[in-house]
Amino acid sequence: MMLYTIVFLVIAAASFIFAMLGLGGGMVYVPVLNWAGFDMVSVAIPLGLLLNGLNTALVLIPFARKKMVDWKGGAVMAGTALIASPLGAMTSEHVPVQTLKILFAAMVVAAALRTLWSSKQAEPEKMMSLKQRSIIGFFVGSFAGFIGGMLGLGGGFIIAPILMMMGYKTKEAAATTAFVVTFSSFSGYLGHISQGHMNWPLTIILVIAVIIGSQLGGRYMTQKAKSKQVKIAYAVVLLLIAIKMVYGVIA
Repeated sequence: MMLYTIVFLVIAAASFIFAMLGLGGGMVYVPVLNWAGFDMVSVAIPLGLLLNGLNTALVLIPFARKKMVDWKGGAVMAGTALIASPLGAMTSEHVPVQTLKILFAAMVVAAALRTLWSSKQAEPEKMMSLKQRSIIGFFVGSFAGFIGGMLGLGGGFIIAPILMMMGYKTKEAAATTAFVVTFSSFSGYLGHISQGHMNWPLTIILVIAVIIGSQLGGRYMTQKAKSKQVKIAYAVVLLLIAIKMVYGVIA
């Protein structure tokens, strides 16, 4: 019971932070579940995808109300991520666990460094055309969906920086990322459960944690949060996770 309580609190806190960025929180969910003693491939990754998708789906509500989501610009990316994510999920069954952990840590470090760099940049003034966003989105969605499905991340850590490079402001990028990641996460999760893995008591407890955290995080992001503060907090959390994961692999 104590273990479940600790995991509940950590997942709720992670949901609050990551909901502000439209990223779901898989970068925290997966390692936390693994550190708590749950198997990486059969429990941590599929459950991470489910919680990721639930978090982004819930945070879409306040984002949509504030009209921050670029539905048209994110549609192609969401579609390709939807298709590629189950393929990545099924691939994870055939990749050694240590390799998955190393890949996970590398992706987390890359996302953290990219976010720290962007926190020092001014908000973009001009966005690419819809055609350009759709073409880039096709390839980014495919790659992010596959990698996200394989590692239990949803792919938001790849999508958000690319959207900002396309000209999205921080809050618009977070909202549109949430739109795309919802599709990639749920489809990746379905790819995992089709193979028969599920821990229902743990799932129910953590779903409640995500509901609480995501709603609080979404409201804070739309009403009070400053872009630079959000980026720095996100990057620091990711770097700490990456350090812990790398230590776990080499220790």
